Amino acid sequence: QVQLVESGGGLVQTGDSLRLSCAASARTSRSYYMGWFRQAPGKEREFVAAIHWSASRTFYADSVKGRFTISKDNSKNTVYLQMSSLKPEDTAVYYCAAGGGVTVQAAYDYWGQGTQVTVSS
Repeated sequence: QVQLVESGGGLVQTGDSLRLSCAASARTSRSYYMGWFRQAPGKEREFVAAIHWSASRTFYADSVKGRFTISKDNSKNTVYLQMSSLKPEDTAVYYCAAGGGVTVQAAYDYWGQGTQVTVSS
């Protein structure tokens, strides 16, 4: 069983940067993708970014491309989401996930509890 713990959320202002971390309790399969998703109030959870543990291929939602960067530290079993030029519409609970889905939520096997990011205007 893999547990994922997100951290790094908080309240920031428009244009600020924030880095989220997702620490896995155990070594996740190197065939997995690690993904970040977010859910804003009253909206469905949506894909943000994903990275493959071994191949290091990255994927981004169009809404964050050029502003967010996903990266990983294999030695620490940790994935990061560096968020820059934050906008109020980035306000959401951000979830980390591990699995095989890239953008497909149903294909992810493990989920973290989420961390709140609030961007004030």
